[in-house]
Amino acid sequence: MKRRQFTASLLAGGAAATVLPLAYGLTLSDADATAGVRAALEQGASVAVGLLGKTDGFLGNPKVRIPLPGYLDNAGKLLRTLGQQKRVDELVTAMNRAAEAAVPEAKALLVEAVKSMSVQDATHIITGGDDSVTRFFAAKTRQPLGVKFLPIVTQATQKVSLAAKYNAVASKAAGMGLMNRDDASIEQYVTGKALDGLYLMIGEEEKKIRQNPAAAGSAILTKVFGALK
Repeated sequence: MKRRQFTASLLAGGAAATVLPLAYGLTLSDADATAGVRAALEQGASVAVGLLGKTDGFLGNPKVRIPLPGYLDNAGKLLRTLGQQKRVDELVTAMNRAAEAAVPEAKALLVEAVKSMSVQDATHIITGGDDSVTRFFAAKTRQPLGVKFLPIVTQATQKVSLAAKYNAVASKAAGMGLMNRDDASIEQYVTGKALDGLYLMIGEEEKKIRQNPAAAGSAILTKVFGALK
């Protein structure tokens, strides 16, 4: 493929893209830019899955620990005062263990998204700010990952009797407009929170790479993201 400056690609992409060459004067080829972004995506995904897809990956991390849904949280406080602390804690633990069990299933789809990334995707990621990798993954993988996560989460939460009781009460509450319908199923709620946590941790890694690309130990990451410093 004929080598050309990546700035030319950005200029061809529209007015918004001209900010990058004017501000930074990059002289990256399409191949270098795409390779650098792919490396960032792969590293962010790998680190996030590794951190979350293990015991206490969610439960032990305050940033992603899944709490009881708002409506149930109020009921949980009441149950605690009535001596039902153990049952509430059991449900919270099951919710987070379900997320930890589901996350490893994300790796294949995340890798597939990286492989299918276009030069235009790379452009948006480089120019899109600190959360651009997170937004890329969410747009490409949230729906199919939700399908993969849901049965795993369901299997884990069904073992806890309080989960079924929550679903029964929450369904009625949602029908009365007292809570969001997305939170009316504990399985759907946990699946959504698991995905939120996954993308959050990918975003955390992305910020580290942008702030200190040399620390990533990758020449291409240093070349591409170091140029933005």
